[in-house]
Amino acid sequence: MAAMPPILVAHLFPELGGRLVDLLRSLTPADWHRPTSSSRRAVRDVAAHLLDGSLRRLSLGRDAYSPPDGSARPRPGEPLLAFLTRLNDEWETGTRRLSPRVLTDLVEWADRGLADLFASLDPHGPALFPVAWAGDEASANWMDVARDYTEKWHHARQIFDATGRPSTITGRRLMHPCLDAFMRALPVAFRGVEAAPGTAVVVVVTGEAGGSWLVERGDGGWRQVPGASVPPTSTVTMDADTAWRLVTKRRTPDEARRLFPDIRVEGDERLGMPVLGMVSMMA
Repeated sequence: MAAMPPILVAHLFPELGGRLVDLLRSLTPADWHRPTSSSRRAVRDVAAHLLDGSLRRLSLGRDAYSPPDGSARPRPGEPLLAFLTRLNDEWETGTRRLSPRVLTDLVEWADRGLADLFASLDPHGPALFPVAWAGDEASANWMDVARDYTEKWHHARQIFDATGRPSTITGRRLMHPCLDAFMRALPVAFRGVEAAPGTAVVVVVTGEAGGSWLVERGDGGWRQVPGASVPPTSTVTMDADTAWRLVTKRRTPDEARRLFPDIRVEGDERLGMPVLGMVSMMA
């Protein structure tokens, strides 16, 4: 099976960051406190979360700094997801004392440094951390940077939604790479799904930013491939707006089907359903 090509997005961070800062500067005082689709976070909390991610990445990736007290590592016996949730909550609580203007200025400053850092990395060099939701035990920098891109893109999109602003990041240039990265979670979604070798499933995302993504069953399990060697046994179709919402929150396939009635599963329905339970982030 042919390998999937890398997703190179380092050059897009200045543009995506600029769109985010323009959005934040357009918000009214009331907008900053509107709830987002993440349910437990208001707009200001999501902005603070994005700032935290950029600052921590600069501190570790650029400056090789890790707090000597071990506060940047999980406590003994603390699961990774619980650790990440605790870090996020601690940061968001502290930054509630910052004004929207200060928060926006900090986001702009940190994103400028982050873009410079990502531009300096060898895309094919080893990343500091694997992208676990894509099934990686070790990742190249390009995949780690693409993971960071999906974080910034989908949280910015949540702010557009929450404040009723028309999105400026859903054209193909900025959205397609995000969808491409999200779809790297497909083999993980199919772990444990039984099928004969050579069975293929295709996910079709319609619209300007869309595309087609395939997983094929080999002798050693499911693997994502650029093109199937046989006609797909199942085809799952959705639009781009549904696609990003589907994979950024953990749901059962039945819940996803109720929430996104536009999703179509054609062919073998059993083999299409794992797509509806896919999640492309730590959640």
